Amino acid sequence: MTPLPDRPDEDTDGDDDAALFRAAIGEVRRLPDAAPPPAAPKPRPLPRMAERDEALARDEFRHALDQSLLEAGDALSYRRDELPPKVFARLRRGEMSAQEELDLHGSPVREAEALLRAFLNDAREHGLGCVRIIHGKGRNGVNDYLDSRGAPVLKNLVDRMLRQRADILAFHSAPPAQGGTGAVLVLLAKSQRRR
Repeated sequence: MTPLPDRPDEDTDGDDDAALFRAAIGEVRRLPDAAPPPAAPKPRPLPRMAERDEALARDEFRHALDQSLLEAGDALSYRRDELPPKVFARLRRGEMSAQEELDLHGSPVREAEALLRAFLNDAREHGLGCVRIIHGKGRNGVNDYLDSRGAPVLKNLVDRMLRQRADILAFHSAPPAQGGTGAVLVLLAKSQRRR
């Protein structure tokens, strides 16, 4: 070993320092090369057939809706096969009293859809048999209440949603004294909940 200088300000040769360092740390082994980072995962294959089928189904659904859009003065009417025609006739004449009512007048479409779902779920949960939904005729406000073809938006939304629900036995536009074609009376199936 080389002796250290007596004074820190004394210059030493750079080679001596390197040799001293090598002697102090000993033999050096080269580390193996680091493994390369993993390759990016391959993208999932696109489900082109499924996407095409979905697009075709949406187009078919829109086409069917366009053909069956209700106008402002059209009556909403639907009856499931298991409901006796006499009971439906009583509903149509307004002889069944509505136990609750929902007024969707002036509601934006998304809000009206959420309100209607919640209202029907609540009515069913509380065992109500008949309810009234006021959707309006769509004659006021061209932009908010009519679609591009002039059909009333909320009226068609209510008709479509009621037809899709399994807990709806029947519905019909209310008699003139109860709102006429701007409201609908809905007959709900009894809840199957066990108590």
